[in-house]
Amino acid sequence: MPATATLAELLAEASLDRLPRERKAGILLHPTSLPGGCGVGDLGSAAEAFLRWLAEAGQSVWQVLPLGPTGFGDSPYSLLSSFAGNPLLISLEELVKDGLLDASDLSAQPETDPERVDFAVAAPFKRELLGRAFEGLEAGRAPALAAELDSFRDTEGASWLDDWALFAALKDHFGGSAWPAWEPALAHRRPTALERSRESLSREVHYHCFVQLLFARQWRNLRRLASELGIEILGDLPIYTALDSADVWTAPGLWELDAAGRPLAVAGVPPDAFSEEGQLWGNPLYRWRAHREEDYAWWSRRLEASFKLADRVRIDHFRGFAGFWRVPAQARTAAAGRWVRGPGRELFEAVRKRLGRPLPLVAEDLGVITPDVRRLLAELGFPGMKVLQFAFTEPGSDHLPHRYQANQLVYTATHDNPPARAWFETASAAEAERVRAYLGLEAEAPVEWALIRTAYTSVADLAVVPLQDVLGLGEEARMNTPGREGRNWSWRLRAEQVEDGTALRLRRLAEVSDRLPAELR
Repeated sequence: MPATATLAELLAEASLDRLPRERKAGILLHPTSLPGGCGVGDLGSAAEAFLRWLAEAGQSVWQVLPLGPTGFGDSPYSLLSSFAGNPLLISLEELVKDGLLDASDLSAQPETDPERVDFAVAAPFKRELLGRAFEGLEAGRAPALAAELDSFRDTEGASWLDDWALFAALKDHFGGSAWPAWEPALAHRRPTALERSRESLSREVHYHCFVQLLFARQWRNLRRLASELGIEILGDLPIYTALDSADVWTAPGLWELDAAGRPLAVAGVPPDAFSEEGQLWGNPLYRWRAHREEDYAWWSRRLEASFKLADRVRIDHFRGFAGFWRVPAQARTAAAGRWVRGPGRELFEAVRKRLGRPLPLVAEDLGVITPDVRRLLAELGFPGMKVLQFAFTEPGSDHLPHRYQANQLVYTATHDNPPARAWFETASAAEAERVRAYLGLEAEAPVEWALIRTAYTSVADLAVVPLQDVLGLGEEARMNTPGREGRNWSWRLRAEQVEDGTALRLRRLAEVSDRLPAELR
């Protein structure tokens, strides 16, 4: 394609990545928010019940947050691995069915607030029972599972599992400290030190491989049920990794680090109307030249792993592929950063070529969106996002539904927003008036259902609603408040909050807005 190619020519060339489109509706709910025991939602019976409820409600999509093992702050956007699954999501009830635990093992489940995830209580309890299940495996209680584990290590986990298991075992060995603080020979992956640790921690390494098999089996079973019910899984992929992750420890040359493993520069976003100092995220930045030299092999493996977990994947902070905000590591605020050109279309072309398939990605194109970002999104043909809560801050917003395109997703809100009811209660008088005028909202009418109807009747191919908005919940049900420490990611659903009439109401709305699955019409 010549350098002077028109946008139309670029769009035609990119058409291989344009997946078949139809109007759909979906719900955003992370599995940790599901009801159940052990202090945290999991992939067991409550998840199966939720899938069946989605089908009854005429929904076609279940959107989840990243499913990996969490690090600092229990955030699913600060993962210890881009490839491993979160052990907290493993259903202990399913392990009883597998014969690895006895029903009596679950009798000592901790008492926790049914409306909050208690990570501090859930994590050690689950770790103890997963260890007991591992003892059952060693005792020969599930010989078929033991054989499956050997196969899993050689197939699905061939490119990442052993590195992750050793990283996790060493992290346990060093009391949870970040890898740059380990003894230097291990922090810098000296071959002799690694081999010695593999031998001395062989049981612990085997345990972590076993845990990943359990996660993979349970998620696979859940996806099978979703497929039977006509439910697509929309996954989520953070653009950046955490410094303290198996990814960075295993291949530090792919990130901008110094000889001691410290970041030379970190990620963030510049100052804007909401923050005079910008946002300093602190993630290490990619050494994009190194990724280019290996023809983006790591990104290909990462995206391939994500596509095995979900039918489509939302890629966070998409604008960072066009240009990213580079902040010197010693800077106190993000205001000291500068824009640097990203890998652009080259990365996605390389991945598509390696995987030999279209890339079922959704671009989170929120924030500071410049012409280069819009051009990249148009070239690739990925659907972008619109958020109704952003539509009324000022007249003429691009988030107003009459400005949408079909190849987009519309949200009433994302995981970073307050539930609609709380948002409207705290809106300025001018913003509230714009909401009422645009939605035709009458006094005392629930704003959340007006937003849901507006999302459903928009031209956007997919309308996604956080479950909190469907249930009309307030600030107490907020999933995440960016910049706030504590109580994030911890909201949980109580089973009785989902009333019988809610599914029917959603189903009727999906039907009249032409979002009901074809087999249900």
